[in-house]
Amino acid sequence: MNYRAFALLIVCIAVVIAAGCTSIPGGITKSAVSPEAAPSANAAIRYSQDTNLGNTGGAIAPVPSPVTPPGGLPGQGIDTKIIKTADVTLEVSDVTGAVETIKGIGTRYGGYLSTTSIEKNYNDQLTGTVILRIPADQFDGALNGVKGVGIVKSISTQGQDVTEEYVDVQAQITSYQNQLAQYNEIMKKAVKVQDIIDIQQQIDQVQTNLDRLNGRMKYLNSQIDYSTITVTLQEPEPVGGQGGHDFVAAINEGIAGFFGVIDAIIVLILSLLPLILIGGAAYGGYRLWKRKQPVQAKTATTEQRDLK
Repeated sequence: MNYRAFALLIVCIAVVIAAGCTSIPGGITKSAVSPEAAPSANAAIRYSQDTNLGNTGGAIAPVPSPVTPPGGLPGQGIDTKIIKTADVTLEVSDVTGAVETIKGIGTRYGGYLSTTSIEKNYNDQLTGTVILRIPADQFDGALNGVKGVGIVKSISTQGQDVTEEYVDVQAQITSYQNQLAQYNEIMKKAVKVQDIIDIQQQIDQVQTNLDRLNGRMKYLNSQIDYSTITVTLQEPEPVGGQGGHDFVAAINEGIAGFFGVIDAIIVLILSLLPLILIGGAAYGGYRLWKRKQPVQAKTATTEQRDLK
């Protein structure tokens, strides 16, 4: 072998090595894979290379580029996401009428009545609970309207900042969408049955996580877009305290006390019955003994007289 042929061979080997270090079989360059966009992208590429996906030569679709969530990334002008809630306790003269008034307030401000309940308390007074869902931008106006329905006994408002969670859920949804798109592309090129089964399992898992995150996002949007106002209604306390004197209740308590005494006497008698029986037997024996004493004394006296 001459030196010129040997040098040419060395150059060819170097070119092959350089090409292998800068590309992935199937035409995918390393720079095309974004771990942040799809955490399982590298795993999918390795899987396609190991299995060769039948006769496809291991080629897979390019990994989708990261998608910026609506509103931008954290710190890049995304709107603050706040969940507003309020709890109000009102004293009203007519609970039923107040419920209808509050319902009308909700409708007037573009909201709706979510829950309502009316019941009697221990004083036989009506109490009620009303839950309104109001558009977030109408929250303050609706709350002022509710406070005017009766006398405010207590009120509290809360604002929960869920911006961080909102952005995080968006980012996860984007990541799983990228994974799902890549697995679907791999599935199109799969030939072997085992490859198809393995890829379908990955697709099912990714789809489950994506559905869960979409459900969470739907809930967050619902709570952010529509604020919640919970109103507790109660009637004023009767004059003189807890309802005044109740003659019927007094009679019922007297009858109950009478039967209570009777019950106590019966229990006492049954408890002392053994002692009563023993005492009666002893007393009967004593009476019998006393009756015999005069007869014996009289007989003894008669005998003494006869001896004289």
